[in-house]
Amino acid sequence: MEIPEILKQLCELGGASGGETEAHGTVLELLQQYMPDAKADKFGNITGYLDDDEKKPLVLLEAHLDRIGMIVTKIDDDGFLKVSGMGMDRRTLLAQSVTVFCGDKKIRGVISTLPPHVATDSSKAPKMEDIAIDIGMTKEQAEKVVSLGDLVLIDGFFSKLQGTNVCSPATDDRAGVCAVLYALDLLQKEKELPCRIAVLFAAQEEVGCRGSKIGVYDMDPDYAIATDVTFAQSNGVDPSQAGELGKGAMIGVSASLSRAVSQKLIGIAKEKNIPWQIEVMGGTTGTDADSITVSRHGIATGLISIPQRYMHTPCEVVDTEDIKAVGQLMAEFVKSL
Repeated sequence: MEIPEILKQLCELGGASGGETEAHGTVLELLQQYMPDAKADKFGNITGYLDDDEKKPLVLLEAHLDRIGMIVTKIDDDGFLKVSGMGMDRRTLLAQSVTVFCGDKKIRGVISTLPPHVATDSSKAPKMEDIAIDIGMTKEQAEKVVSLGDLVLIDGFFSKLQGTNVCSPATDDRAGVCAVLYALDLLQKEKELPCRIAVLFAAQEEVGCRGSKIGVYDMDPDYAIATDVTFAQSNGVDPSQAGELGKGAMIGVSASLSRAVSQKLIGIAKEKNIPWQIEVMGGTTGTDADSITVSRHGIATGLISIPQRYMHTPCEVVDTEDIKAVGQLMAEFVKSL
């Protein structure tokens, strides 16, 4: 499996929170190569299973499917679209090209600059209520095409940077989806595994880890490994608060995670010479791992994260070697059971 090519394919899909069906076709096609019975549920989750021997423990590999985005809240008298954000970093929005998903139609637009009475202090990030999308239509024209509640995505583009770094508006968390697929690719070479595998690509993580709550309750795994992105060191970022790009998988340690699973992941990384870093978090993790670990009677859950620069912006940067390390670590965890 070529990670950069698969990641590019994933990052170019739509699928803002609540509109994950835009990504379902391609993601299902990729997952069904390893899990032929993989399917999408009515909530927007994608699930799949490998092996049906119920005597074996069930291990869940999870990443969230949705992207950050915006939702249309109003069409003003001049035909501009007013929006509410779903995870967007407001500092990066002005003058961005966007796509508005209007049912079966897609409309291009641009986020306008701030009006003079708002733009007097350029040191402050614009508020979402000051953001407006210009789609080149009058109010009457816009109302015939756009509905309140339509989803909006920043267009951006997938770009290969120097070395193994890549940039896209959607590496959160298509990088995690890619890591899970890579783990399955590695595991398909094994003649027999000591456990069953379940995969959950969860909907609506960016609006409250909602899809993982539903998917995991139904699956009821014995163990779970969630993967998401986390902050990487960049200009002006405190090194003590972030991982390093290109230095490997970030193994989470937190009160909300299984200490036994975290220690096992660290032991495997050391034994198998998989590049790794540690990420210590007080309390919860801010990822789907939080909802997974307290599902039903409680699930022994670990978190492996991918370092990422410029989170929730149109230029999220990850290193594909870190994605590879995360996939390797998940595969070795499965084999170790």
